[in-house]
Amino acid sequence: MIARVRAGEPEAYAELVRAFTGIALRAAAALGAGSDAEDVVQQAFFKAYCSLGRFRDGSAFKPWLLSIVANETRNTVRSAVRQRSLVGREAALAEAEPLIPESADPAVAALEGERRTALLAALDRLSEEHRLVVTYRYLLEMDETETAQALGWPRGTVKSRLNRALRKLERLLPQGPEGREGPQGGDGHE
Repeated sequence: MIARVRAGEPEAYAELVRAFTGIALRAAAALGAGSDAEDVVQQAFFKAYCSLGRFRDGSAFKPWLLSIVANETRNTVRSAVRQRSLVGREAALAEAEPLIPESADPAVAALEGERRTALLAALDRLSEEHRLVVTYRYLLEMDETETAQALGWPRGTVKSRLNRALRKLERLLPQGPEGREGPQGGDGHE
């Protein structure tokens, strides 16, 4: 596909944009772009196109693109007059995610919403490198190799930072009833 783009075939790049816009939007939202996520992604695709000469043949496009999205998000957040609030990030991330189906149990949907809010708050308290590795590995569902490539880190560094980040997240996340009452969850009362 990249060879077709380099050969001057504009439709080939349009195919790449269509294929990777969804994950790029999720990445920008998860990394804090808020309402600027679409602008960040548009700028990232433009920069990726301009930088295709530096793209290494045989490399995966997704990690390379997401590293550009992460840099653009970082630049956007840093240049913003005020920091995005957790509520704004939650709304932006929710917009990038599919809606909960109407058939879903409202109590389950509410609990999932609370868990998502708690997770975002805990992620916000991590260092940037820990937030990035968790976001890429789990929120964007990239494997270790893709995560390492996107972040420009060796795989061993991804593993060790991910391990430390998950331990910190475990301490930061509130314990639910199952954490206090054992694996059976509860004492029989409803």
